[in-house]
Amino acid sequence: MTVSIAESTNGNSEIRNEQLQLKDIVKSLPREVFLKDKWKTWTMVAVNIFMVVLGYWGLTITPWFLLPLLWVLTGTALTGFFVIGHDCGHRSFANRRWVNDLVGHLVFLPLIYPFHGWRIGHNYHHKHTNKMGEDNAWQPWYPEDYGNAGSFMQSVYRFMRGKFWWLGSVAHWAVVNFDWRKFEGKDSEDVKFSTLVVFGFSAIAFPLLIATVGLWGLVKFWLIPWLVYHFWMSTFTIVHHTVPEISFNPAEEWNEAEAQLFGTVHCDYPRWVEFLCHDINVHIPHHISTGIPSYNLRKAHKFLKDKWGDKLYETKFSWSLMKEITEKCHLYDKTKFYLTFKEYDAQKVSQ
Repeated sequence: MTVSIAESTNGNSEIRNEQLQLKDIVKSLPREVFLKDKWKTWTMVAVNIFMVVLGYWGLTITPWFLLPLLWVLTGTALTGFFVIGHDCGHRSFANRRWVNDLVGHLVFLPLIYPFHGWRIGHNYHHKHTNKMGEDNAWQPWYPEDYGNAGSFMQSVYRFMRGKFWWLGSVAHWAVVNFDWRKFEGKDSEDVKFSTLVVFGFSAIAFPLLIATVGLWGLVKFWLIPWLVYHFWMSTFTIVHHTVPEISFNPAEEWNEAEAQLFGTVHCDYPRWVEFLCHDINVHIPHHISTGIPSYNLRKAHKFLKDKWGDKLYETKFSWSLMKEITEKCHLYDKTKFYLTFKEYDAQKVSQ
């Protein structure tokens, strides 16, 4: 890509034939999309708490045949908690670091998520989006790497890239975020602190929950809403960068601006999902700058769309979209982007 954004004499952004750089795109955005609004911030928190409480209240009074509806509502509202923590992790929630850290830990607690472990890993994803060998969010495997993996890891990979994609976030949660020994220096101490906070909360909350409502209560009030949350997290994150038309690139061919602007998917979900999850799927501007608060993402996206038009990848959530992703986006082929497991198996047989 050999274009960049520059400011013209009439104040409008225009495209020039130069190397595209992320800083130029960031500078072209209106200043107001970066401004934090305390009223919007704390209203978002209050509404989210209300919706989670409403969901749990509904679970206590609803007849058994309506439980699935309340589980979906409660789990989706809990996903909104994660998005608030997501803003905290990017320091786009509040100006003070301690406020971001405090709120981030609190909203992550019901999800049993260590805030700093997630924060550090997720910021790494933003620095290396769609870079093969570096990106830690749904990075596909090369066919040769898949072939060299043992049968167990091949089975796990097939499982997560197919019809059970919705458990991908659970695996990521369990494997990546708790082990502070994987980190260094202050990061290690921060992750250790977050992990111990989660362990301490769990040691109190789960026995208390079981003592008051029993094992079925644990399943009803925590486990199933938690799995609904992970369904959305798995779905959101795989769609953010995984469609057949979007490439991953090795480091020597990777361009930061191209990866963030053209390697990120804008996906429209039902409006109630967007409301409860604070527009996290208006995702392209978030990858242009993590400093944009979630309530300004739509305004920033409109600006980017006005400037880049159909070069941006936009789609709508549907089961056909998930079917396409889970049936086509398996192994990464350098020439055609993706190779399905069936195509790979056929090639192995023919060799």
